[in-house]
Amino acid sequence: MKIGIICPYNILKGGGVQEHVKALKAELDKRGHTAIIITPMPRDSEVGPMPGVIFVGTSTDFRSPMHTSVQISATAASATIDRVLEQEQFDILHFHEPWIPVISRQILQRSKAINIATFHAKVPETLMSRTVIRVVTPYTKSVLKYFHQFTAVSESALEYASSLTDEPFEIIPNGIDLKAYKVAKHSKSAKHPKKILYIGRLERRKGVNYLLKAFELLQKDNPDVSLVIAGAGPDREKLELLSEDLELKNVEFLGYISDQEKHKLLSEADLFCSPAVYGESFGIVLLEAMATGLVAVAGNNSGYADLMQGVGALSIVNPKDSMEFARRLESLLYEETLRALWREWAKDYVPQFSYERIVDKYETLYRQVLARNGK
Repeated sequence: MKIGIICPYNILKGGGVQEHVKALKAELDKRGHTAIIITPMPRDSEVGPMPGVIFVGTSTDFRSPMHTSVQISATAASATIDRVLEQEQFDILHFHEPWIPVISRQILQRSKAINIATFHAKVPETLMSRTVIRVVTPYTKSVLKYFHQFTAVSESALEYASSLTDEPFEIIPNGIDLKAYKVAKHSKSAKHPKKILYIGRLERRKGVNYLLKAFELLQKDNPDVSLVIAGAGPDREKLELLSEDLELKNVEFLGYISDQEKHKLLSEADLFCSPAVYGESFGIVLLEAMATGLVAVAGNNSGYADLMQGVGALSIVNPKDSMEFARRLESLLYEETLRALWREWAKDYVPQFSYERIVDKYETLYRQVLARNGK
């Protein structure tokens, strides 16, 4: 099969959708298919030819409903799209976040291939997001009619799109490269100083301020525990000031880290914490921690709750309840029987999210939709 994978975001920047798209392409290529990413040219960047990537139009900065700055497609020349589609003759066009203007609509209007949509984002219930959605909804409705199949990475991710159509959705979750995440030895001496790790953007929706407040309570009875905060973002200075105001000890802000540094931190920590309060549709960071055998505590947003099933539900806590949050951190940090039970669950649970299994599902879906439409 020849598959075009449309990504509306700057493919050179990190992000869950971008990583998913690149992994999907790599696995499809490995199986003998031809997969090509179609994406806008990054803004203010000197980008040369990239194998397997076609740049169409340009991108612009956008402040998303999740209060995250991203670069999305701004323009896409019709003549360029016509030439690309005529030249490539795709069997499948797979659109990721098709509700993001404007590249998906311009390609859909010209597509003669089978069109498949995948929705990734959870739209938060905030005044700003409701205002944005009122503007975006007419646009989204106008593109839904072009699709032969709808998918979403979780129940949370399909919530918005499924409210606009009666067509069924298939849930195909995000994945991770399990080969890159080796199970580390987290069985240090019970008396060694414990370390909690956060990795992610430093922005309001991630709830790091609540983690600092819970850490203050945890540290009163456990003075040797430390907290490592890795990641960049607009709230870093504000969070560092909050840490000072709370007079916290053993808190380290690392800023942006490389993948190599991330793997090292995951192998060294005793507990991973992602206290996001909204805007999460899945939880890749949780999967990455789980794949190393690292026990996790997670905010009670719907995306994380969708992921953490069974014993994993022990991880879910309301970050705004500082007392309960601190108790959960303490339990999953120090109670070895509970930690062993959690790790055993994760060991059995995580393999279903390997990219090999995720692409199995997409490959099967592609064939089914092609057959259903006489292709």
